[in-house]
This record gives sequence, C-alpha cells and structure tokens, in this order.
Amino acid sequence: MAITALPPDADADIARVTEALAMITPRWNVRILLALSGPPLRYSELAAKVPWLQSGQLHPKLKSLCDAGLVERTEHTARHVTYGHTERATALLPILPMIVTWAEEHLEKADGPLPAIEQIEDSLTLLTRRHAAAILWVLKSREEVSGRALARIVMPSSDWTNIYPPLRQLVADGLADTEGNGQPYRLSAAGDALGPVLGALSAWSGGQPLGQAAKHPVWGQLRAKSAPRPWVSSSSRPAPAGLPPARTTGTGPAWHSRDLFSHAANRRPTAALPAGGARR
Repeated sequence: MAITALPPDADADIARVTEALAMITPRWNVRILLALSGPPLRYSELAAKVPWLQSGQLHPKLKSLCDAGLVERTEHTARHVTYGHTERATALLPILPMIVTWAEEHLEKADGPLPAIEQIEDSLTLLTRRHAAAILWVLKSREEVSGRALARIVMPSSDWTNIYPPLRQLVADGLADTEGNGQPYRLSAAGDALGPVLGALSAWSGGQPLGQAAKHPVWGQLRAKSAPRPWVSSSSRPAPAGLPPARTTGTGPAWHSRDLFSHAANRRPTAALPAGGARR
C-alpha cells in the first residue's frame, strides 16, 4: 500500500527505511545490539552487560529484536539458551559510526563530551519523527518545494495543512529550512549531510551491501550544500576518537562495541543547549 504520492520504488524505499528505523530506535535496542556484538551470550551474561535495564525489561526487548530478525535465540538444551546477532544485525552495525560522525558535526554541542551511544540515540530520535523520512526524501529530490506541494506528495489522502506540524518539527530540529511563512522549504546543511546515513539504511533495509549507498538514486547524488543557517554547525570536524571509519565491505564492522561507550553515560541537563547545530 502506497504511503506517499512518490513513484512506487521511492515509496517502497521510504517504507523500508522507516521500518528499519522503527526496529532500532526504541530505547535500549542499540545498546543491547552492541552488548551482543561478540560471541553469543546466555541471558544472565547479557543482563550483566546491560545492568541499567530493570528486572523484566530485558526479556521483552530481546523478543522484539528476535521478531525483527536482528537477534537469534539458540536453544542448545532446556537450560542452555544463548542470544547472538543474526547476519542482518552484523550488516547493520557499520552504519552506527556513520550516525556518530553526522551527530558530532551537526547536532547541538553539549556542555561536555557525550558517549557515542547517546549521539546515536539522539540522532535516531530525530529521524523517526512522524513523516520525517518521506519529507526528507522529497526535499532532497526536489531541492525546494512549497508546503502545499509537499503535502500532496507526502500525505496525499490528508488535508494539506496537516503537513505543517511535522514540517515545523523538522525545521525546529535543524534538518529543514525556510525563509519564512509562505516560502518554500529545503534541506538544511545538517539534513543534506544525512545522505550517507539514509543511503546506507536504504541499502541495508533492501538487503544490499552498504557500498550501494553511493549509488542511491536520491541520497547518492552529490550536490552543493545549502547555505547553512546561523544555528547550523558548518565547521568541519573529524570523526570522534576511537571510531574508525565504517567499513562497507566484508562480514563485520571494523570497530568494537566498546568504542561507542567512550564516556560515562551521564544524564544530560534538560535545559536548552546552546545554539550550534541541529536540535537533540
């Protein structure tokens, strides 16, 4: 069933990426996947690696990841059950440092260094806003588009004014931009820089090697970056220390789960962070 008025191939692509994001974004899912990025573990061994999960929280999380095809439950005997990655999960892991690299350059700068896992979780929260993927797809392919035209494409069966809440949210998040009321919308520099991440998610969700991301019909096409707004970080920064570049070939990631927990996972302040990037 079509979800947008885009061509069927693009519509299916957006649906797959949206589903992929829905698999990994729920709280603790990425942390559990990282904890399993070694040999298969018994339940008690895994629980010891994720001690922040309260009793009774881990089992339903594991079940949902098993149902999503990311975790494999192997029953050796009635009393010996292990959990480990599926091939799909192993193929997904190299996308995570790509998300960290984007977050380090384009998200708001916190008062102190954040562990990479929190950078990932903050980024996924932005990408899973309602209609976010479809709107980003259209803005990337059309470059500039009015709100009314965008509504006809993204939500063809709804009243066109329904496009504005998710669109304003993307502007507030720093992923889209406009000159003002009645003016067309476009990707911000931060939104445009999501190309490698969304292209890789598209390749992964379609069962293709991550190297295919560079050939994506929308996100694989290079074009000049849109002029950054004052609240968007435009300075080039290196990838965070301890995270080698993502590897797009081979059978596993070129980094280890411990790289994503490079700082203590302290609670962030709830007050607004200083300007300097897309909102967390």
